[in-house]
Amino acid sequence: MKKMLTTPVIITVLTVMALGALLIAGCTEKKQKPLAPESFVSHPEWSKDAIIYEVNVRQFTPEGSFQAFREHLPRLKELGVDILWFMPIHPIGEKNRKGTLGSYYSIQDYTAVNPEFGTLEDFKEVVDEAHALGMYVILDWVANHTAWDHAWIEEHPDWYTKDSTGNMIAPFDWTDVAELDYEQEELQSAMIEEMKFWITEVDIDGFRCDVAMEVPTPFWNRARKDLDAVKPVFMLAEAESPEHHDYAFDMSYAWELHHIMNSIAKGEKNAYDLASYFAKRDTTFAKDAYRMTFITNHDENSWNGTEYERMGDAVNTFAMLTYTLPGMPMIYSGQEAAFNERLEFFEKDTIDWGNYSLSGFYKDLANLRKNNPALWSGESGACMERLTTSKDTSVFAFKRVKDENAVIVVANLSPRSQTFTTRFNLRGKELIEWPSGKPFANAKKIEFSLLPWEYQVYIAGAKE
Repeated sequence: MKKMLTTPVIITVLTVMALGALLIAGCTEKKQKPLAPESFVSHPEWSKDAIIYEVNVRQFTPEGSFQAFREHLPRLKELGVDILWFMPIHPIGEKNRKGTLGSYYSIQDYTAVNPEFGTLEDFKEVVDEAHALGMYVILDWVANHTAWDHAWIEEHPDWYTKDSTGNMIAPFDWTDVAELDYEQEELQSAMIEEMKFWITEVDIDGFRCDVAMEVPTPFWNRARKDLDAVKPVFMLAEAESPEHHDYAFDMSYAWELHHIMNSIAKGEKNAYDLASYFAKRDTTFAKDAYRMTFITNHDENSWNGTEYERMGDAVNTFAMLTYTLPGMPMIYSGQEAAFNERLEFFEKDTIDWGNYSLSGFYKDLANLRKNNPALWSGESGACMERLTTSKDTSVFAFKRVKDENAVIVVANLSPRSQTFTTRFNLRGKELIEWPSGKPFANAKKIEFSLLPWEYQVYIAGAKE
């Protein structure tokens, strides 16, 4: 579920330039004290170069089942996917249900599976096969609320938030769910035990935590500690709060970045806004805080429009940026097929996979990321340094350099052709063009002519 949009940042060109200078200084001055907070989360080693994929079981296949989805696992592995994030798979509440099938986020039973998807054993088989293929599985966890017919409604009414008249309440306009009250210590313990079930019984590898900002951070800190004691887990917060990275979460949503990309595609913002975002981010989030980068997800697709509605001809350009800017890229179900329809949220609405037209594109991006340590997440990768161009309003150029490895991206973020110059300043590194592998003559001053939304990527130090 999605709570809020980020307020646009209005900033002068001079301030943006100052922030850009601060960003470059943060990347190059190793002796400078860190400006960002520190994270005490220990990431699983396998997550540093991972790519995450959101699985919408209901809409993935005509059958909408675990067994039907299972047939796609080898394809997703080939696509470069490492983490499978399953939208909630639990039984859905019937009381106050929205639509015919209801919302995945109206949880009737935390330790059971939706019979429409199959059985618990079916899901275990999916997890086991994913593990055998070298992938990891995280489960969408809805800690903020339950369905109105969850057993706790009758057994533990004191665990729910009440209004002034003593009645349980629904958060926001989510009338199909009742909000939990985390002032109750017994509720916290019970919720953590429900989470442990999926680790001990199914061997999942972590959780994506729905509306994490609506649940007190001390609970998440406690949950992470208790879950790690069972098995080291990977935790993703559907939130954008630096404090979540202190002790609880490996990764949070880069919502603000997503909205800036949408706004650039619409002509409402430009490359300066992207630069100011990263300058601010580098002072508010810990350097080792993973941020999830994306062009679509289940909320965006169903409620705000497909990536093609929001980004038009810029879709592939921004998809490329999700793989090359700092963070971890996420792919949503159907994205690799250029699926351009809004999926129904409360009804059956199967994805039309066509010929998986963008599979090659995303495979290439996956190889680019995995073969270049500069593009890895957090402190395992390199920070981003913006390169000055003669068209900085429309062009976003940057480099990420780690030891002998370097990745340089030059992108026209406008609907008009741009001719401009820039400097890479890579001290004699031999560059090749990606993905063609052609040698690139790295000069002191380089002139580019890019078509609308066109980009170029160059690499050094890694073999494609």
